[in-house]
Amino acid sequence: MEYYPTLLLAACLAYLTGSISTAIITCKLMGLEDPRKTGSNNPGATNVLRHGGKKAAIITLIGDSLKGLIPILVGIYFQVGPLALALIALFALLGHIFPVYYGFKGGKGVATYYGVILGINWQIGLIALATWLLVAKLLKISSLSALISIFITPLMFSALTHSIEITGAITLMSLLVFWRHKKNIKSLLQGSEARIGKNQDTSEDHPHR
Repeated sequence: MEYYPTLLLAACLAYLTGSISTAIITCKLMGLEDPRKTGSNNPGATNVLRHGGKKAAIITLIGDSLKGLIPILVGIYFQVGPLALALIALFALLGHIFPVYYGFKGGKGVATYYGVILGINWQIGLIALATWLLVAKLLKISSLSALISIFITPLMFSALTHSIEITGAITLMSLLVFWRHKKNIKSLLQGSEARIGKNQDTSEDHPHR
């Protein structure tokens, strides 16, 4: 049985780590415009790519992924139980979406989500990433690729793992990412969602963080 102080500490540290915005910091250090004030106003790698270039976007993508991966690996190193690990996963994503350092206005959580998945189960993580890449290559729509991948991920955890806590956390995380993509979903239904490689200032992207 896991003690409440351990659970609280794990959740707090994961949240504070997730709250660090790689997109905002990267753009500031590289002399680029604040991603919250340009394009889709979303502090994520897709928006950074459109308005800051590939280098800044790659740095943002890696940084946002590590925000999910590192807390999970630390939890595994200290041999925390499944409930603590589930809380680490969930609160790392919550930190990214609702960052305490930036007025609780963050990104959409895709890269951080993938980082968490890779840390918990690298096989499922690779399948999720491969799904994203395949759909992105075929359809050229970043948000749709992410949503399809994130839809199947909790199904894989349910079928291939035996942890109710982890599966529950991944399911909640998937719902959060879908909720953050509600404008993208509306655009997809209207046929107006931006395609990869298109520089559209008014488009809504997902944050690869």
